[in-house]
Amino acid sequence: MEKSIESIWKEGFLDSNAMVAPKLNNLYNQKSIHIIDKFKRMFKINLIALVVFSFIILIVSFFSKIPVMGILMFILFNVIVIVNKRLFKGLNTIDKNVSSYEYLKSFDTWMKDQIAVNYKMSKYIYPYIFIALVSGFWFSNPFRETLNRLFGNYQPYMVFDVPVFWAIGMLLMVILLAIFGGRIYKWDLNIVYGHILKKLDELIADMEDLRA
Repeated sequence: MEKSIESIWKEGFLDSNAMVAPKLNNLYNQKSIHIIDKFKRMFKINLIALVVFSFIILIVSFFSKIPVMGILMFILFNVIVIVNKRLFKGLNTIDKNVSSYEYLKSFDTWMKDQIAVNYKMSKYIYPYIFIALVSGFWFSNPFRETLNRLFGNYQPYMVFDVPVFWAIGMLLMVILLAIFGGRIYKWDLNIVYGHILKKLDELIADMEDLRA
């Protein structure tokens, strides 16, 4: 049976002989436990939400007659879940027979590694999402019928059956999303986990000041 964080941190992060150590150790241990447990809980919920959403968008896409988009998005979301579940297992490799401060530092290192992996992936994820959306609508008969109603008999400039200006526009958008994908991910990350990451940095900084 896996040990709880409370049972792991029998020793605090300060010298046990210091008069204020017991209270400070307990205070910062509790803060550390709260941050780590909150992150794990949110991380698991977000992964479950991605899986559920992937099935929802797959089903809705078939009813909306844009199955290509649904299938591509379903594959993407589940690949993201698989990668992050493997990353999440990395938490089990952190040595638990250490002080709360050392464990928190290891957790912070794991967190930064996990963010770095997703940051690199995001340069491909966002262009993929754009391509999936465009492909889904492009192969959708209702969408084509809507275009015909809007533009009538308009025929785009074609080269080898490829609408040149549309293709150039798509290529530019893919390049932009690849360039700014990392920034978009950091923005998403800050919305979901920003509060936890800030608290983690503040807690480590406080512990290091007290240990100095």
